[in-house]
Amino acid sequence: MKPISLVLLSILMILGVSAWADDSAQSSEIDQLELLGGRVIIGGTMAGAYQYESTSDSEEDDSFGRGALTIQPEITIRPTKSDEIFFKLGFAAGNGLNIDKHRFALAPWAADLEDDVKDINGRNRDYLLTAWYKHSFNIGENVISLTGGIIDSTDYLDENAFANDEFTQFMNEALVNAPVAFLPSYDVGGALEVEMGRFTVKAVFMQVGENDEGKGYQSYGLQAGYSIETPWGEGNYRIILDATSDDFSDPYGRNEESLKGLVISCDQELGEVLGAWIRFGWSDDEASVTYADFYSGGINISGKIWGREQDNIGIGYAYLNGGNQELDKTHLFEGYIRFGLNDIFALTFDLQYIDDEYKEEAGEDVDGWIAGFRLTAEF
Repeated sequence: MKPISLVLLSILMILGVSAWADDSAQSSEIDQLELLGGRVIIGGTMAGAYQYESTSDSEEDDSFGRGALTIQPEITIRPTKSDEIFFKLGFAAGNGLNIDKHRFALAPWAADLEDDVKDINGRNRDYLLTAWYKHSFNIGENVISLTGGIIDSTDYLDENAFANDEFTQFMNEALVNAPVAFLPSYDVGGALEVEMGRFTVKAVFMQVGENDEGKGYQSYGLQAGYSIETPWGEGNYRIILDATSDDFSDPYGRNEESLKGLVISCDQELGEVLGAWIRFGWSDDEASVTYADFYSGGINISGKIWGREQDNIGIGYAYLNGGNQELDKTHLFEGYIRFGLNDIFALTFDLQYIDDEYKEEAGEDVDGWIAGFRLTAEF
């Protein structure tokens, strides 16, 4: 079955289940499946999306649309209050617009699609995304947690309340995580989390099977965050440092260098209806990098304005300054409106405008629109 057929089939199934769930939710809440008194929790995410790409200089035949479906079931086991075991699997049909015909540097949907869940990081491992064990130590009002196993560094670093989830918020990768942060996913590593009131520190180390050049490397990340309560609402302010081992080629292919990045990620509620966020980042350019620095921000508008708290609108912009490759700069605008159908299902309509400008004699500039929708079930 073709990927688009799978997406359409999943949409019909989800809409049917959504109608049933909306009725039955009146008598009982449908949520994660809890077993053994809540010690075992089964949940996950299923999302289908379709996007259509059209560039300003393209012929009618060059414009194209594609869909993809991703399913990520999760199992959480809590044998004690201080211990947790977690597994997440990833299955997908189709790669959406993330194919050779896609003319922009940024991926229009940051989800883990068909090619992403196979031979993960060159480990000859398919579909198993994360599998880890965590133990927490309570020291007075402070909590220290240690995690080890197959982890995702973005579960700990570069968080943002309004721009960090490709299933419920922005779709473009530049508005989900920092493009200049080198944060690998789904490989062996460990994480340290320290919570001291409103202050948090998170550190991550990972041993990654291979990069795009086929070389294994180490990744290091550190995040310090502070949460505040203001008259307008909660705010979160973070600074992230990341680096890798010297296993990435320089622009001339002569030496091996490390990747280094610095990111600032902040979000602030502005009353019950509005929220604002920013994410800025800078990278070292000794190794080959597509982008050297970027600046992004946006607003979140709650559906409380029209009497539906479960809905929201997101508007974001990113300016990305090219690194030592062919790109000179990129402008990205994205806006979406998300309708919460019930506690599980949500439908999002998304529109992106991308403008890639290349350095002189490096390539032709390209700009255009990507329109699409996404149907998500979180259970």
